[in-house]
Amino acid sequence: MLLIGPAGAGKTTVARHWARRRPVPTAHISLDDVREWVCSGFADPQTGWNDQSETQYRLARRTCGFAARNFLANGISCILDDAVFPDRPVVGLGGWKRHVGPGLLPVVLLPGLEVVLERNAERSGNRRLSDEEVAGIHGRMAGWYGSGLPIIDNSRCDVETTARVLDDVLARALKSPPAW
Repeated sequence: MLLIGPAGAGKTTVARHWARRRPVPTAHISLDDVREWVCSGFADPQTGWNDQSETQYRLARRTCGFAARNFLANGISCILDDAVFPDRPVVGLGGWKRHVGPGLLPVVLLPGLEVVLERNAERSGNRRLSDEEVAGIHGRMAGWYGSGLPIIDNSRCDVETTARVLDDVLARALKSPPAW
């Protein structure tokens, strides 16, 4: 499963919780965590998207995909999280499908803008974005509407409730695989 959404949607928090409570072995792989493995020379996209941040993002995505394939090959299910933009193929869903495989199940977490702004305000370090950036990212995520992907508005859901909704989405996908 690939959990998609804007900064502050709760992707990492929900993914970790969901992975911990699963009845089968499950790994959580966060693109941001992998990107932050670069300690010296980290290309922070907050200072502007450039060739170096693009290179580091692609490397992190390939690394996450490689890890997911290895876990899956050894009987461990996975949930990945990333802010995938529907309007940007370079950092879009196609890359994830190439790196993980055709069985990837993308799910979008898309709470309201007020919620993501509040959650972002609680962040620190390079994961805290300006309100303008968060609003821009959130607006771009609206492009997922009409995509056919499952979209969860977790504005009024706690982590446990959102995890149960993910369980429902997964159960439906296993019964009738989606065409995306």
